[in-house]
Amino acid sequence: MLVRPGCEQTSHIFVHYHFHFSSLSFWSLQSPNRSLFTLIIPNLTTTMIPEHYSDSSLFHSSLLTLFLIAPPTFLSLTFLQAPYGKHHRPGWGPNLPPPLAWLLMESPTLWLTLLLFPLGLHSHNPKAQALITPFLIHYFNRTILYPLHLLLTPSKKTTPGFPLSVALMAFAFNVLNSYLQARTVSHYNNHYDDSGFFWFRFLCGLLVFLLGMGINVWADRVLLRLKSEGKGYVVPRGGLFELVACPNYFGEIVEWLGWAVMTWSWAGLGFFVYTFANLGPRARANRRWYLEKFGEDYPKERKAVIPYLY
Repeated sequence: MLVRPGCEQTSHIFVHYHFHFSSLSFWSLQSPNRSLFTLIIPNLTTTMIPEHYSDSSLFHSSLLTLFLIAPPTFLSLTFLQAPYGKHHRPGWGPNLPPPLAWLLMESPTLWLTLLLFPLGLHSHNPKAQALITPFLIHYFNRTILYPLHLLLTPSKKTTPGFPLSVALMAFAFNVLNSYLQARTVSHYNNHYDDSGFFWFRFLCGLLVFLLGMGINVWADRVLLRLKSEGKGYVVPRGGLFELVACPNYFGEIVEWLGWAVMTWSWAGLGFFVYTFANLGPRARANRRWYLEKFGEDYPKERKAVIPYLY
């Protein structure tokens, strides 16, 4: 599972992915069959890491996994909500303080991306460097700034803990996704030679990305402010909250749509598709929760996450 901040000042969840670290022969540098492990630990033998299992094999297997887990994630979250935030419930093991959970589960998006990016064939290309920058900015906010805001936001009510099991599943997904996005941008992207189309696509996608990030950060701040007032759950008002139950989810979906345009890649598209598969059902569950809790006081015309549509 993976999580992103939601209408309850938490985040979305990715389910049913088990990342097998034992399968990592790891990442090639110049040759797809040249293992990074053989560079770091020269004494590894081919009996331990099969030569034919290249980074290309790992990359394409991981990419296929990203697309295959989207439908079951959408279906499972339609009927069973992940146990955090307003849907928190016992039975999922020990809990972590939410700021610590956020820091730990989102951390691969920074350290793994920064580890892998320099190993790509295009790592010194200014276009690749420009492309990875929005990804890192988003996750610097999500990994460092958002947990700090949670930690420093005063609350008069006890905040439910964050299940360790959920955080571990989120960590696993972030390993998978960070690997895919970093290797796509630094190694497998073959669109850098077409300068004119690249910059046009990059700028269009960047505008969409920044719009989504602005919505996401604004909505998170509104929810944290409501939390600091100590009144418990209330009906959020103003801005996009008048149109959808979870504008922070909407902002994140828009962000990764922009990322898919910027990267023009299957990995970028897969991340966008999975983001919607994960956040769409969660947003609908949040809307139902608001309607059940507040009844006539909650505007029924508000959609879940996509204004006027969904």
